[in-house]
Amino acid sequence: MDSYVLDTNLFFNMEAGLGLGKKAEEVLVNLTAIIKRLSGQPTRFYMPPRVVDELVGFFAGKDQTAVKQFLAVVNIKSPDNHNLQVGAAVFARLIDDVRSRHYRGMLVAEEAVVQAGKTMVGKDKLDKKQFEMTLGPVVKKFRQRYRQATRFGFIDSLADLDLILLAKELDAFLVSSDEGVLRWGRWFGIRETPVSVFASRLNSY
Repeated sequence: MDSYVLDTNLFFNMEAGLGLGKKAEEVLVNLTAIIKRLSGQPTRFYMPPRVVDELVGFFAGKDQTAVKQFLAVVNIKSPDNHNLQVGAAVFARLIDDVRSRHYRGMLVAEEAVVQAGKTMVGKDKLDKKQFEMTLGPVVKKFRQRYRQATRFGFIDSLADLDLILLAKELDAFLVSSDEGVLRWGRWFGIRETPVSVFASRLNSY
């Protein structure tokens, strides 16, 4: 039995190479059809509730037909957080990574403060709009660099952690294009299927 834990970015990251459509709804419809076709095969597909909430949220205010049909063929399951055991080495790595990211974030913030100070030299009589327009580029650059320093390649949500823990619990293949989820999934010792070959793998059953 092959089990797969699916991330929401399958439906929205068209650059990952899934090859099941050019729009999220098209990917949903096509993947639903494949899962239905495999109903008699030794395959199971899962999504944690928090990830399901993300998926539904992306389609808020739009036609929900494709989402409902997809969720009807996917197993929605939370990881067993009370009985699942994880090695201490993973937590040691987590603490070290968080500490490093905090330090990098602090350096980025310090550089932004210095740059803001330089930008405002001699401009002490700006009105509110002029002030915001002058500092706008500095703030925008800071946000981009801070996000890169603290979030890129990291699991930064409970939904991300649910994906990893559920894949570990089920000994399932994690299917995601999120570099942070994949990177930490490897530390947890889970199996994975690259998004670019996922459709081909399903067609091989």
